[in-house]
Amino acid sequence: MKTDIQKSSTLTSTNSGFRKERTAPSLPEVHKSLHVPKKGSIFRKFLAFAGPGYLVAVGYMDPGNWATDIAGGATFNYTLLSVILISNIMAILLQSLAARLGIATGRDLAQACRDHYNKPVNFTLWILCELAIAACDLAEVIGSAIAINLLFGIPLLYGVLITSLDVILVLLLQNKGFRYIEALVISLIGTIFVAFGVEMFLSKPDMGGILGGFVPKAEIIKNPEMLYIALGILGATVMPHNLYLHSSIVQTRKYEDTSADKRSAIKFATLDSTIALTLALFINSAILILSAAAFHSTGHTDVAGIQDAYQLLTPILGTSMASVMFGIALLASGQSSTLTGTLAGQIVMEGFLNIRMKPWLRRLVTRLIAIIPAVIVTAIYGEQGTGELLILSQVILSLQLPFAVIPLVKFTSDRKKMGEFTAPTWLSSISWVIASIIVVLNAYLLYGTFLG
Repeated sequence: MKTDIQKSSTLTSTNSGFRKERTAPSLPEVHKSLHVPKKGSIFRKFLAFAGPGYLVAVGYMDPGNWATDIAGGATFNYTLLSVILISNIMAILLQSLAARLGIATGRDLAQACRDHYNKPVNFTLWILCELAIAACDLAEVIGSAIAINLLFGIPLLYGVLITSLDVILVLLLQNKGFRYIEALVISLIGTIFVAFGVEMFLSKPDMGGILGGFVPKAEIIKNPEMLYIALGILGATVMPHNLYLHSSIVQTRKYEDTSADKRSAIKFATLDSTIALTLALFINSAILILSAAAFHSTGHTDVAGIQDAYQLLTPILGTSMASVMFGIALLASGQSSTLTGTLAGQIVMEGFLNIRMKPWLRRLVTRLIAIIPAVIVTAIYGEQGTGELLILSQVILSLQLPFAVIPLVKFTSDRKKMGEFTAPTWLSSISWVIASIIVVLNAYLLYGTFLG
């Protein structure tokens, strides 16, 4: 394995668009550690690449998404399903670019930024990215603590502390191999999928309303309150740290450094993330659909918090199973997201600063950054404070998003950096449009958050 890493490091430094320096691989402990069969069916090769997309997908269904989806469904019925669909299409395109960058250049997005920008710019990008990861981790810690509180009656403060133990689980799994982490995350996503499948059956949503909700309506732009929630859904859906994560973990596959093998790897990695994000689309839509069917249709249009939704599901749907499945899905969502957040933190620090830190120490630092504010706010303000902290975490994520998207689109559109793997003109054009939309809408979201 050491030979493969050294070989890859030498090859990645030959890209004419990057500085001529030796670049150590992302996550060296698992770099090119998973075998890709040279012969066999297309399905067998696809299975070898399947996995990274699901680690990325959990970021699109984390507890930070729940509040916006619940508020959107309770207040505006099925109308904002079109926003979830559009946001997911944006995510699919951006994640395909992240995979393309990692496979074609042997660099993750953070390493590419370090090789392209000067030190002050890199340091600024690193700080912004660390804030975004901490904010995302904060949402996941709080979401898991809320789920533990709802399911087992354990106080929120203790629930926050319990979530810190998942660092140990990540370390144990990564020592066994990257496939174990992927298998755990896929299992947790499967749990969420089943839970919301049961919720859909219990809530009996209006199928005509669902289909109509996926059609964009001018009302979303004209109604300021609806537009604000729509922007919140966008900000909570497209996660900046996932772009860094994906560009790194696609390199865990042991493909050859030939044009044909890289082209095949890009194809399968894109297919993997597209399927995984389509599953995330179902889950995000299911949260909004459940909220619309259970709350909007019964006149509970003011439901916006996760705790309120949990408490109301049982009396409205007439069975305690509804609340239990909701709580289980929330816990699985929080725990699966924390696994990927800690990996993203390691990638970002190593990529931007070229600092090598023991994986257990990096994950401990990431977890402490999220847990300390969660503990303080929970201890002082209780349930209300955690809800406000969730909202703040999404605002911070929105602020960081353009600083990840613009470099990604810029690099993958640059033939000097990407060579024959440069994104096609149509894809680059659409990506620049998406980047522009994200910048404008997130600026509007931040303006509305701070100035009302």
